[in-house]
Amino acid sequence: MARLFAGEDFSAPVVELLRQVGHDLLTVKDIGRANQRWPDEDVFSYAMLENRVLLTKNRRHFYKLHLEHPTHPGIIACTENPAFSRVAGLIHKALQLHDSLTGKFIRIYQSSKS
Repeated sequence: MARLFAGEDFSAPVVELLRQVGHDLLTVKDIGRANQRWPDEDVFSYAMLENRVLLTKNRRHFYKLHLEHPTHPGIIACTENPAFSRVAGLIHKALQLHDSLTGKFIRIYQSSKS
């Protein structure tokens, strides 16, 4: 299973569902950085240092970092969606479709009606 790192904005229920299917997932809270307004660059650097695919809802800023650092472990950017199990399933499927996410930026777009 994948090694993941979820940014502070990422949905806790999705985190738990991904853990339940076996992914090794750390969050900003898990590493003691919650509610500290940790800059995106630092979140990205931590994910790179720990060789973890980054999960975020902040597509715009992390896409820019993706372009600046093309050898990162991978980024999965999701839209906000209250259908947590659907989002977790789509992330899990995306992870299964790729042998490696190194240097990849995966977008998971879902309408709130899905």
